[in-house]
Order: sequence, then structure tokens, then C-alpha cells
Amino acid sequence: MPANTENSGLFPTILASTVHDIKNSLSTLLELIRQTLVKQNDCGDDLNQLEFEAARINHSLMQLLVMYKIDSQKFSLLIDEYPAIDIIREAVDQQARLSRLNNIALQIECDEEVMCYCDYPNVSNALAAVLNNALRYTRQTVLISVSEENGYLRIAIEDDGEGYPPHFLNADLNNMADLDWVSGNTGLGLYFVSVIAALHNRGDACGYVQVDNQSRLGGARFNLFLP
Repeated sequence: MPANTENSGLFPTILASTVHDIKNSLSTLLELIRQTLVKQNDCGDDLNQLEFEAARINHSLMQLLVMYKIDSQKFSLLIDEYPAIDIIREAVDQQARLSRLNNIALQIECDEEVMCYCDYPNVSNALAAVLNNALRYTRQTVLISVSEENGYLRIAIEDDGEGYPPHFLNADLNNMADLDWVSGNTGLGLYFVSVIAALHNRGDACGYVQVDNQSRLGGARFNLFLP
């Protein structure tokens, strides 16, 4: 029986509403986990892992909601000037428990005088998602650095893991068709960051993302360039 074409456009809206409801429930679950951790003096590894997994799902749902709003032309950035160090610390704070859980050192190189013109919550959440990925694949250390390069603010996340696989390095991160939807290691997080980056523009300059295996620590390096 053919689908009702008048109702076919409702599915994305229903999906977005459902994702929003799930996200609200996850937020409640995360708060309960954190309260329990405080009562246990942060000594439960299982609860720490549960919090990490719930936060990771929450990030993925947030990305889906933002992508839906962008696709539906219901999304706009709120760009202002912020200290770059504040954005980095926000992303690090979101992943601090995971780094402690896995005994991974998080290092920051950022001049506190450097300013960033961006949508603070979306950029910090996007960086937290990339940092989460780096923490999963690194061995001992992750380095987050900020520098100015050719009129752009460059935020780099480097690790000492095995580096990005070839299909990531060869993919166009701005093209969903280049993502690997079969293996499960899709690169959707990187695609999301590239979309957010591209929405940042000043004059003729637009933000963009680059990935390579030129980390100073010997593994993968993610680069976010904002004009």
C-alpha cells in the first residue's frame, strides 16, 4: 500500500520530537548517576562508565537534533566573542571523568588572551565529541592546542594512538556519501563538526575541518579552523 504523501513529511518532525524526548530522559538519567557518584565519593568505576556511555548517547542525539534543524532551515548560529581557553575548558570538563577513568593525561596549550568568534555551545559540544573520540583511541595522552594561522583560529586535538584509518583520511568530511555507514565507524561526529564549522563565516572566509596523522604525539590530529 503506497505511503500517504501528505503525511510523509511528518516523519522527520516526529523523529526529531522523539529524539528530543529521549534526550530529556537521558539528561535526567545523567543527573541521577552524578548524584549517586557524589554519594559514593566518585569511587564506582561501573557508574563512571555508565555516565560516560549515557553522555556519549546524549551528544549523538544533540547532533541529530542540530542536523535536523539545519536540514529544516530552523537553525541559526549565535556568534559572539569568547576567550578560546573557555571553550577548550568547557570541552575538557565534559570529558574529564572519562580521562580520569582511563588514566589519560589531557594537556592544553592556549594563550589566555586569544579570542574566538563562534557559537560557544555548538563549538564546545562539537569539540567535546571529537575529544571523546580521541580519548577512546589514544594510549596515554591527548593534547588540545590553539593557535592563529593565516587569518583563522586553529584548534587542534592530537593523540598518541594509531591514527585515523585510511577511509577517514581520504573522505570528504563535508559529503555524507563519503561516510562509511556499514562498519559502524561512520565519522558522523567529524561530519557534524565540519557542518558547524562551515556555518561560521567572516567575509569570504568559512570555517573548515582537516584531519591527518601528523600529531606531535605520534597519532591522529584533528584541526578545526574558524575565521
